[in-house]
Formats: sequence, structure tokens, C-alpha cells
Amino acid sequence: MKTPIDPLLPTPDKSLLLRMVEGRDENNQPVTIPVVTEKPLTIYLNRQEIVTAMTLGDYPDYLAVGFLRNQNMLKDDDVITGIDVDEELGVAVVRTERTTNYEEKLQKKIQTSGCAQGTVYGDMMEQIDNISLNKNTLLRTSTMLSLIKAINTMPSLYLSAGAIHGCVLAKDNEILAYVEDVGRHNAVDKIAGWMRMNGINGDDKLFYTTGRLTSEMVIKTVQMRIPVLMSRSGFTQSGVDMARQTGLTLIGRARGKRFTALSGLERIIDDHDKTATRDDPDDPLSPQRGRRPS
Repeated sequence: MKTPIDPLLPTPDKSLLLRMVEGRDENNQPVTIPVVTEKPLTIYLNRQEIVTAMTLGDYPDYLAVGFLRNQNMLKDDDVITGIDVDEELGVAVVRTERTTNYEEKLQKKIQTSGCAQGTVYGDMMEQIDNISLNKNTLLRTSTMLSLIKAINTMPSLYLSAGAIHGCVLAKDNEILAYVEDVGRHNAVDKIAGWMRMNGINGDDKLFYTTGRLTSEMVIKTVQMRIPVLMSRSGFTQSGVDMARQTGLTLIGRARGKRFTALSGLERIIDDHDKTATRDDPDDPLSPQRGRRPS
């Protein structure tokens, strides 16, 4: 029998991820507030330096493996022989049995949109044409709304300090992994690494992000073979076009009991209570409660 894998959840009380900083408020009164850390992590694949990412600093092994996986530099059948992390130097080295050299691919670098700007390389977008997403994974709207409430009310670094993005991997309304980072691309890569290192398949899962539904987020979700991508934020045209091209179910503006689906509608089963039109006042994202910290 396979050993159950513990959920990967936020650690808002982890002192190494927050710093208390003194300042003044609008009334010129002294305040001390928590701010999130931001530090560089240089990722190597064997002996080759691949990228330096600005990151929160937790789970550098998951981030390194997930980044390499989502860039098609780490293949599904690659055997990882070791992961060496030096937190003082800010370095993570992923070692494989296969000899690797991505010098040519590294020349084709694309800067992605959004905060804590990310990077994708060369043929990353070309690979998704060969991926077929599970068409049998269905999403009940009642389950989706229950999951959104659970995500928005869960203790997190975002609720503590703001200035951060979160990503969630779920099966139905069960949260399997919830990670945060200063950039949404780092958060999704951490989950990709966690999935790769724990042998978790994405075919029957749902992915949630606090960030915009861009082409980068669609590509990485498809790379992980996850058929449903959802966000409390909005869409970009390229993200919608790519979702439709790949058959990904794309749901945005998911706040309270409201949402908009622009792709993969055939997976959605509409079964939530239409009479409950008001947003949940217990939801931190509800207009009745105001906005969360930014």
C-alpha cells in the first residue's frame, strides 16, 4: 500500500520567511509590521547554471526541480541522483543520471509578465502540443466554491504580510498543496517540484493561483497535466487562446460565489445554489469585508 503524502501547507508563523520592520503610519504613529523575505536562488542542472530566481526562500529543492521540469530540461524519465542546496550561497544543484547540456536553449530566453519577473526558455511553448489533458475530470461548481472559501480563509503569509502570491493543488475540494512566493511563477514551480518528487499525477487535479491567468500560467498547468486552472484574478487574451488550444478548463474572477469560465466548459457541472447570490461575509475577499493586504 502506498504511504499517504502529507499536504504541503503555508507556514505563516515561520520566522525565517518574515521580518518585523518598524515605520510610521498615516497618523505619524510608530508601527511594526511583518514583511516577507526575498532572496536570490541560483539553479543548476548538473554542472550548468540555468537561472537565478528571486524567491521567498522556502522549499528551494521543490523550486529547482519544478522549474527544470516546467522548462522541459528535466524529463519525466530522468532519474534524479541528488539535490544539493546551499542556503548560505543561495544555490540549488539538481543532479541526474542523464548528461545534460542546454547551452543552445538558454539563448532563447523570454521574460514573463508580472511581479518578480520570471523566465521561460526556447521550446517550452512548443511542447504543449504533444500533451493531452484528461477529458474525464469534472468540476462541480459547488465543490469549486467550497474550495475557494477554504483557500481564502486558510492562514497564510499573504494574510499576515501581503506582497505575495499563492498557488494551490487540489483534488475535488481537498487541498493537497498550498505554497506561496513573491512571484506566481515560483509558487507554481514549487508545486510542480513537489509533485515530481512525490510521484503525484495531475490528471484528476485542479490548480488555483492568486495571479492573473496568463499564457505562462496556462503552459505550466498543462505541463503538469492538470486539466483545470482557476484564479481569483482575471485573464489575458493569450492565456485564454492557449487554454482553448490545449483543452484546459480556465476559470477566473472566482471570488465569493462568482466566477467566469472562458475555456473547457464541458468539464463544469453547474450544481451550486443560485439563490445564494451574496458574497460570503466570512470570506476575506468578499466586498463586504474589503480587500486583503497587497
